[in-house]
Amino acid sequence: MKVLLDENLAHRLRKNLGVHEVFTVSYKGWAGLKNGELLRTAENNGIEVFLTGDQTLTFEQNPTGRTIAIVALSSVEWGILKHHLPLIVAAIDNALPGSFQAVDCGTFTRKK
Repeated sequence: MKVLLDENLAHRLRKNLGVHEVFTVSYKGWAGLKNGELLRTAENNGIEVFLTGDQTLTFEQNPTGRTIAIVALSSVEWGILKHHLPLIVAAIDNALPGSFQAVDCGTFTRKK
């Protein structure tokens, strides 16, 4: 699948998503586009899955009727995400057009 990594995700994730063809927003030249415009642009360019750390995206954008699937991760920190790669890849593998999936990878907490 063609996957687009949102600006808020660690670029290291790109090379760790299995067989998927992964692009970053900045690589595509779409940095700074707002969510609705970004999703439309991605769809028009054959992107099948939008991977983001923006948990509120579903409240802002309705994925129904879209050709792109949205997968939202609970963290954007590479130190957390690297321990949940199989879960993230499984969510991408199972993504369907117009769907939204939240993937609980844990969150960053400061040590006391």
